[in-house]
This record gives sequence, C-alpha cells and structure tokens, in this order.
Amino acid sequence: MGGRLVEEGRTGKRILVLSVPAGAGHTRVAEAIRAGAEAQPGGAEVIHLDATAYATPRLRKVYVDLYIMLVRHAPIVWSWIYQYTNGAAPDGWAHRLRRRIERRDSAPLLDKIAALRPDAIVCTHFLPAEILSREVADGTLPCPVWVQVTDFDLHRMWVHRHMAGYFAGNDEVAFLMHKQGIPGDTIHVTGIPVMPAFTRQLAREECARALGIDPGLMTFLLMGGGAGLGGLSTLAQRLLAIPGNFQLIVLAGRNADELAVLERLATAHPGRLVPHGFTDQVERLMACADVAITKPGGATTAECLAMGLPMIVNASIPGQEERNANFLLEYGAAMKAFDAPSLEYRVRYLMAHPDALETMRVRARALGRSHAAAAVLAAVLAAAPKQPEPIDALV
Repeated sequence: MGGRLVEEGRTGKRILVLSVPAGAGHTRVAEAIRAGAEAQPGGAEVIHLDATAYATPRLRKVYVDLYIMLVRHAPIVWSWIYQYTNGAAPDGWAHRLRRRIERRDSAPLLDKIAALRPDAIVCTHFLPAEILSREVADGTLPCPVWVQVTDFDLHRMWVHRHMAGYFAGNDEVAFLMHKQGIPGDTIHVTGIPVMPAFTRQLAREECARALGIDPGLMTFLLMGGGAGLGGLSTLAQRLLAIPGNFQLIVLAGRNADELAVLERLATAHPGRLVPHGFTDQVERLMACADVAITKPGGATTAECLAMGLPMIVNASIPGQEERNANFLLEYGAAMKAFDAPSLEYRVRYLMAHPDALETMRVRARALGRSHAAAAVLAAVLAAAPKQPEPIDALV
C-alpha cells in the first residue's frame, strides 16, 4: 500500500472506522465514534465506511445477508455456528479457508484504504480486523488498526494478531481478551460508544411535553429495533390489558404494517399507547421511560445504560445477545422475559415494587459509560504516528 503521503491542506489526523451491517449495532457504534469526533472542535477527521461495500457480493451475502436470515429464521442454526466458531482452533482448516476467501474478495477495500491514507483504523466488526491483520503483518498497511468489541462478551473471531489495541465494554471482556493472548497493555476498558445524544442529561418533563407523553405516568418503552421485529402490536395489546395507571411507548421502526396496527390500537387506548415509527429521537423517548423492553443488542444495551434506564430483555439472539443479557442480569440492571406471559409478569412486578425498579435504575446508571467514544478517540489519537511535514501536493 506504499509509503505515507500527506494531502494538500490536510490538518489533523484521519481515522477510518470500518463496520459491517450485520445487524444495526456495529454501524451504530461506528457512527458514535464518528459523531464523537465531530463533537470535539478541531479534533480528528473520522470517516466511517461499511467494509462490505468494498467487497464482492459473495462476501456480503455470507457476513450480512446470511447472518440476518439465520438470526431471524433459524436461531438454533446460528447458535450452533456461534459456538462452533468460538471453539474452533484459529489455525484450523476451516478458518484458513475462510481467511483466504476474505483476502481475495476484499481487494477493493484495501484499495480504498490506500486512497484514504488514514492515520489509524478502528474496526467495529471482526471481519475488517481479520482482513487487515494480514496486511499489518506483511507491512503493506502502514497505520495501526484497533478493534472495538461491540458486545459484553468476547467471541474468538474478534481476536487477531498485530492489532494496535482493543476496546472492551467492561472489565470481564478485558479479562477474556487477556486470556485469549491479547497483551494487557493494549487493552482499554472504555465501554461501548454511544451517540452524543445519549450522553446528555435530558429533562423528562421537557421531552415528554414535546412528544405528547404524560411525564407523571409510569412509562414502558417497547422497542423492536430498526426493523420493528418481535410482534410488537401483539405484545402491546397484552400489556395494555394489565390494570394500572401506566403508559406504553412502542417503537415500530421501519415496519409500516406494525405501526398501522399500533396506531389503530392507540385509538382504543387513548392516553395509554404512544406508537412511533422510525425515529431519530430515541434518546428523548428513553428520557421519558422508566423501563425499556428490548432485545439486548450491544449498542442498544449501551445506550440504555448510558441513560440509566433499566431493562426487561426479551427475544435474545443466541450467542452474543444471550451473553449481554447475562451481564445485565448479573449486575441487576435488567430482568429477562422468556415469553409473553413472563414479560407480563415482570411488568406487573415492577409496577407493584417501585423500590426494586429504583435499585435497577441505580445499577444501570453505575454500569453506563456515556463517554466511551471520547475515550476510544483519545487512545487512538495518542498512539497514532506523528504526521510528516505537509507538502504542497500529492507526490
């Protein structure tokens, strides 16, 4: 990839963040790092790219389309793959073959990196880290590569040689990194980065008034992710049948059919159900809520913790989300619902035991790391190579 060159007029350091849209979390964490840099006047230039946009369609189908299909329609198969790949020898034939295919199918990504000439790279998915590990070892990539793990657990496929450093969501993940052979002095416990909006103290009453929500009622926030999955309208109808003075906010994401059902349901429950489609105001809705009912994705979990919002986790994807749920349960920041009846029970329990809810809130707030993005940027910039003196033009 050649030696380092300096572009005309370029000041400051350039960080490239590489994600993969296998679920929304990896992209959201990458965007949080980019937005964190924009929030720092005169800071680094951060460019975020989807690594699979610079790879063959075959590679994208395996790491994006196949993954999404399995977790939605064949979670048992995904669970087996997760466990098998976590336990397989890193130098076994299957992993060697996979890495050979990755290297062949990712040549455009390497060309794009060469054109951008970053001072450092941060990967929020294991795929680009694995591809670039070989480039660093060969000396063809002159800049350091870092890895931001996006769950509260460590899968073996995140661990690669020749990385400049790793960012862990908590102390346990850092411990697991060290046990996997990552040098301790390259491990940073930063938390999982969240967008700047989740780091601010938002006034509940102000947010509620702006969004048409009663700030005085106990409020549950039911989330189905960007795709609005999980039978939201069915769950909402069941929860609204619970007696008591509470309201329910439901985020249907881009699921227009679910949103239409929820809006009809809202007319039958005036003042109790507030449906929303895809929104960029999730942090303001969280500020209005007492409990989030959600899948325990790494990014969503980190956002709730940053806001000090307790959770009831449900519909966990086998593997990484189950590990996230276990982390939350162990530290008392969440309850886990196994099905609709158990979800109803937990909602009823928290309504009847406000002291238990307050304990969960305190523990969620203690786990939150709202400034993870700033910590990641600080570590990367401190270790990035010093730039040579600028020249008048590219040479």
